[in-house]
Parts: sequence; structure tokens; C-alpha cells
Amino acid sequence: MKLQYLGDSKDSFKWDYHHFLVEALGYSQLKIAWIMTPDDNGSNGKTAPELFPARQEILQLCKHLRSSRDTTLLLRLPSITGARYTVHFHKPENNLKDGDRDSYFSGFQPEIDHVLLVDPDNGFEPEHSSTEKHVRYADIDRMIKSISPGSLVSVFQHHRRKKFPEDFARIRDRLQSGFSTAIYWHSLMFVSVSSSSETINRVCKINREYAKQRPVKVLT
Repeated sequence: MKLQYLGDSKDSFKWDYHHFLVEALGYSQLKIAWIMTPDDNGSNGKTAPELFPARQEILQLCKHLRSSRDTTLLLRLPSITGARYTVHFHKPENNLKDGDRDSYFSGFQPEIDHVLLVDPDNGFEPEHSSTEKHVRYADIDRMIKSISPGSLVSVFQHHRRKKFPEDFARIRDRLQSGFSTAIYWHSLMFVSVSSSSETINRVCKINREYAKQRPVKVLT
């Protein structure tokens, strides 16, 4: 995740979808685990938030995020949408580096059901290498085993050199534990993982409901 990505069209999808997901699950918390990397002044992150038809409150939030580059604005997501859940950042004082993954991906709350959004630059580690831009399958396994059975890990996955259905099938094969489903739009997919098949079945139904309202596709 780079600050330069804040407020673009992928962000509109990200926050509109996760707001819908947490509300539909009836959970009290959305936790965000950033995998932050430095801005590179490239062209990514410049698409207008309106390219994704998010609800108006979230489009306005994305415009503020884009101009301010202030992630703490996301703490207001529930209040601007009239929701009852809360938003928390996981270890906001820490920027993940390869050497401290065990430490960073620990300390979650096993006592409450919540949605945990893992937000790297690119998504899951590729077949033969991993950098600070990726989340590793071992990281996801560690999280799944340390949160409540009803909780959900949602992982940002950017488009790679294969179609999303093919990529999701490979991701599912490589997951070390848990059940999974996915939803995607243009070049962005979110992969949901939980140790509970019941939770994933609920998410599948929620994703299908969301797809009736937004131009997204669901993978089960």
C-alpha cells in the first residue's frame, strides 16, 4: 500500500465493498493491516474515484483521502455512512519489513468476530519470490489461526498475468488453511479467507447481493 493510491477508483471499490461487507455480516469492527511501502511517483493511483460507482459518502471520503494523503480519515468511515462498526488500524506505528513479519502479523483479537483487511501493494506472494509488496501464505495462515473462527481475512490482490478466476484457483490451492471466496472489479480482487465454512458461505451470499448493486464479479 502506498499513500499515492489513496482515494483512487480502487480505493472507492475497497471502502464501498468493505463497508457493505462488515454491515452485512453484522460485525462490530473493521481492522486494517497496512503493508506500507514508499511512494514511487509513478502513474498508479491517479484514476478518479468516480470510476467505481460507490455510494456518495464514500466518494467524498475518497476525494478527501486523495487530497490529504491522511489514512486516519478512514476512521470516519462508519460515522459518515451511519454505521455502528468501528475502524481500527493494526499496529499503526509499525511499517512492515521482511524481517519482522512474525511480530507484525500477531496480536490480533481472538475474542471478537471482525473483518481484517490486509492491504499490500500487489497481493499474495507469487510463485517463486516475495517482497515487501506481498503478503505471504504463511502470514495468512498465522492470522487465520490467531483470530476468532467467525472472523474474516480479506486480502487485496492486484491483477497479474492471468485472469482472475485462474489466479483465484491458484491462490486457493496455495492457501495453507481456511475456506475462501473472492470478488473482483477491473484490475482488483479481494480474496476472503476464514477458518469457518459457515462464514465463507455467508460472504458468498453477501458478495452476490453486492454484485446486484455494483459492477463486480463473484468467485466461489
